[in-house]
Amino acid sequence: MKIILNIIRKEFIQLRQDKKMFGISFLAPILQLLILGYAASLDVSEIPLIVCDMDHSAESRNMADHFTANGSFSIRGYTERLQDVDGWLDNGRAAVALLIPKGFGKKLGNGTPAPLQVIADGTESSSASIGFSYASMIVMEYSQNIILETMLKHGALILPARVVPQIRVWYNPDLKSRNFMVPGVLGLLLMVMTMILTSLAIVKEKELGTLEQLIVTPIRPYQLIIGKLAPFFVIGVIDVVLVILVALLVFALPVKGGILLLIALSIVFLMTTLGLGLFISTISRTQQQAMMTAIFFFMLPMIFFSGFVFPIENMPPVIQGISYLIPLRYYFVIVRGLFLKGVGLDVLWTQAAALLALGTAILSMSVLRFQKRIS
Repeated sequence: MKIILNIIRKEFIQLRQDKKMFGISFLAPILQLLILGYAASLDVSEIPLIVCDMDHSAESRNMADHFTANGSFSIRGYTERLQDVDGWLDNGRAAVALLIPKGFGKKLGNGTPAPLQVIADGTESSSASIGFSYASMIVMEYSQNIILETMLKHGALILPARVVPQIRVWYNPDLKSRNFMVPGVLGLLLMVMTMILTSLAIVKEKELGTLEQLIVTPIRPYQLIIGKLAPFFVIGVIDVVLVILVALLVFALPVKGGILLLIALSIVFLMTTLGLGLFISTISRTQQQAMMTAIFFFMLPMIFFSGFVFPIENMPPVIQGISYLIPLRYYFVIVRGLFLKGVGLDVLWTQAAALLALGTAILSMSVLRFQKRIS
């Protein structure tokens, strides 16, 4: 035990001497969470709109006003010429164009269909899709109001039956993407900080030749492994606590499912990231190789296939199958369940069990490979 503690002490001394790395280990997670929490937003509002009104009627003006009534669109300009629309979309001053043809108001007054056109900039497919959805709902509501007003105007005593949906959104009532992103960022930060720091620290020992010096001492392999991993395990736990404090104090996002359970399951997740960092150190000779291997072969696939941004249900069946081997997938379900849904281990036990199984397997294989390399 004394040998392990001495190795741990040596690792912390090395971290403290590298003041930049020591600061990055604790300040970087907070800064990244603040930046991503505020900047990485999937909410779409105030979509810039150009209105091409070729009718100049009360009905056309009313139609344009409906697009800005709920804050979904923001009118950036008006034009009467159809050819001007291209310029607004090309230079990015507008993302959506509303084209109201001549005779729009007259057709509505006569009770005949009055077509209009909505054009969206498809270079940003997500915003374009949401913009079309907003526009469709606005036009549908406008049409329904016209039908009701017409029936009442002509003295209709019986209104047509309508289905009135009562929509309720659970767990994230305001549909704020920040509430969805902040818990997910916790998983990304843990993965980045512990996996990269572990691999770089061990590979650095190889480059300096100090790892070989430790190998020829009476230190046993398991003592060396524990002593190497323990400091980064402590850093990971501290980062978890810091992220929870920022989520509570800055974003007012409480851990409804219990802080202790979140910390416990985060420790399980740390088994996978530390194991991957240890594995990367066994296949890399330099710190540059370790960094590139971690980013391109582990971090990016885990981010893309874990459901952090892209829904797993929309992926091809083969990729969905691969995602079951990614620990980050299970951890995202856990942290979002604890932060947003307030569920406990009775609901998350399957995710926790899968994470524990993967963590045990990854860490065990990495330890065996590391022992083989140093023996």
